[in-house]
Amino acid sequence: MNLLLKSAVAASAITAFALTSASAETRVTYKSAKTGSSYYQMGVELAEAMKAGTGGEISVTVEESQGSVQNVMEVRARGGDYVFTTPPALVGLAQQGKAMFEGKGSPAFDDIRALFPIPSLTMHFVMSRDSDVTEMKGLAGKTILLGKGSFGATEGEAYLKLFGLEESVKIADAELSNAVAALKNGQIDGFVTAGSWPAPNVVEAAASTPVTVLSLTDEQIAETKRTKMTIPAGTYAEQTSDITTTSLPVVAFTTTRMDDDTAYQLTKTFWESKAKLSETSRWWNGVAEALLSNISGKIHPGAVRYYDEVGIELSDAQK
Repeated sequence: MNLLLKSAVAASAITAFALTSASAETRVTYKSAKTGSSYYQMGVELAEAMKAGTGGEISVTVEESQGSVQNVMEVRARGGDYVFTTPPALVGLAQQGKAMFEGKGSPAFDDIRALFPIPSLTMHFVMSRDSDVTEMKGLAGKTILLGKGSFGATEGEAYLKLFGLEESVKIADAELSNAVAALKNGQIDGFVTAGSWPAPNVVEAAASTPVTVLSLTDEQIAETKRTKMTIPAGTYAEQTSDITTTSLPVVAFTTTRMDDDTAYQLTKTFWESKAKLSETSRWWNGVAEALLSNISGKIHPGAVRYYDEVGIELSDAQK
């Protein structure tokens, strides 16, 4: 075989190998939240876990998002490689064409299927120890920072009204990003935030000044119509007992356009990587099998296959 022919054969072999390798890799787009947020960081961690857990067979690209509504709306134009995060309740609204989806309905919304839960949006009412506030009614007469435009701000305002505190609480006119400094300097008595626990801004606040994160009673939680969440003792500095509060479940979804094998592999790899993920970031400790009960819609058949394999019971409505 002459040198030219050998070179051609070698080049063909390399090309064939490259094509085989490329075809073996499954590419997935994961859309969650704004860059810099804890949920965007979760996406980055998930992408790394998927790559490691599948030996590079699944490659996840994390995309910035403007929020859960946008994530759901993009289902209309996305293919089988699309994974996104949103509260299950929002998927229900999209499928019914209600609230923010009124007049924007699409048959594509009916194809949305769940994969696995991720850390819930958990409400934190963070008070300085000097404020002497230890329960919700103690907020009367205090200055609280709610922030603007976030789920935590909207939810916090709703709770003040629900518990008859809207007239007695002074709302600070400042951004949530200023909360820790304002609390430390005594400009506010407390702030409200929502996020996975441990929430970075609550960790920062507790590390810089003594704080109390308020618990809600079972009756108050029932009034909010949200899901009960327990933040274990020791999550934040000087936190000696569990915190009982509310949460909004968040789930990773895809659609029926995703093939069963990919959905199966994503779900399997997530649960098998969760212990290692928890070592990387403590917020993954907040994810447990029990959170699957918060999924009110259907779960992807590929994910159902995994849950059946490991003996996790699902409801008939989820299958």
